[in-house]
Amino acid sequence: MVGVEQVTNNETRRYELGDPNQECRYPVRFNGLHIGRIYRWHGVWYAVPAGQNEEIRVAAGSVGKELAAGYLVAMYELRQITPQNSEEDQETAPRELVGPVPLLHPRMPATPRNTEAARKAMDGLAEFLWTPLGGYPGADNPWFLRCQLCGWQGPRYWSHLRGRNGNPPSTFRHPGCLDADKVRAAIAVYGK
Repeated sequence: MVGVEQVTNNETRRYELGDPNQECRYPVRFNGLHIGRIYRWHGVWYAVPAGQNEEIRVAAGSVGKELAAGYLVAMYELRQITPQNSEEDQETAPRELVGPVPLLHPRMPATPRNTEAARKAMDGLAEFLWTPLGGYPGADNPWFLRCQLCGWQGPRYWSHLRGRNGNPPSTFRHPGCLDADKVRAAIAVYGK
């Protein structure tokens, strides 16, 4: 978990972001209590208070994660969130796949353009040795994937994985993966 400082009334308190689930939603805990989830969709960060389903648009850009978590902390401090027990927050463990994943993420409309992009992305993931654990969410949305080289699981963006200008993607896949030479040896596209 990533610890982040929240300063309120000259007191320093801590909230923590847990590991993302397969929908790339991060649990937020404050003083050990689950107070909600945050996630990014099309460059906007949303917060979902614990025990509620309402998605609240909080912030955009690179600072959005901290602002979204801070929003939940502020709501909790105003007593607008009833924290949940950690036993009720079991969505963080990745589920094993049963059958094929859907082509599109549930939020993605099944348009011809989205379907074509999803097929191209799925083919690219297979070529670059990634396993999708959910449907295609769009190039610039987090997509929960499994690395076929080492078994790591977590969110990645297709726009970062696909390579640019006809070149293969970076050999850096995620922290803790194989070194660049082993990645090049394992993935056929680097030998072309």
